[in-house]
Amino acid sequence: MLTVFLIVGLGNPGVAYANTNHNMGFKCVDYLASALKFPDFKERFDGLYSELLIGDCKFLLLKPQTYMNLSGTSVKKFVQYYKIDLKNIVVIHDDLDLKPGVLKIKCRGSSGGHNGIKNIDNAIGSDYWRIRIGIGRPDNKEFAINDYVLAKMSDVLETKLPIIFKAISTHIVVFLKELSPKTQSIYKIKSDAKL
Repeated sequence: MLTVFLIVGLGNPGVAYANTNHNMGFKCVDYLASALKFPDFKERFDGLYSELLIGDCKFLLLKPQTYMNLSGTSVKKFVQYYKIDLKNIVVIHDDLDLKPGVLKIKCRGSSGGHNGIKNIDNAIGSDYWRIRIGIGRPDNKEFAINDYVLAKMSDVLETKLPIIFKAISTHIVVFLKELSPKTQSIYKIKSDAKL
């Protein structure tokens, strides 16, 4: 019997949002698809998805197309259809409270004000894994958060993305298969490294 794993990248569909801070999850999933040689994305359940068999495991990549605030709609449909255990789900998203380029992983926890995570929590519960990629907060305190997350990524952050995404792609399959403290420590080492 196959074990199904779901890797969700959060973002907003459309060219206008492609390189914005809030599309960190989409960009990471696109990198994973290329690095791990997933087939082309297809449309299903309000999302773009790709699937790949690795041994006795099926890995699904998903980019919800419902816009950020309704990400849970697509995620829930995939969870129900494939009967995916929540502990076999990883959601990749931007995080205002981490410095640009810092990478952290955790299971459960609050949404931290992230509307995509909040909507997924409401749809399926919160017992899934999150990979948080820091975008920092705006230097200008008068810059509204909504405007900041939808603003273009800084050049500094964009130069760090290949290193961050490579670290994730190198370890994510093993992480999901083992879900062990040892594997989690790999992420801590990578996230603490100077980029």
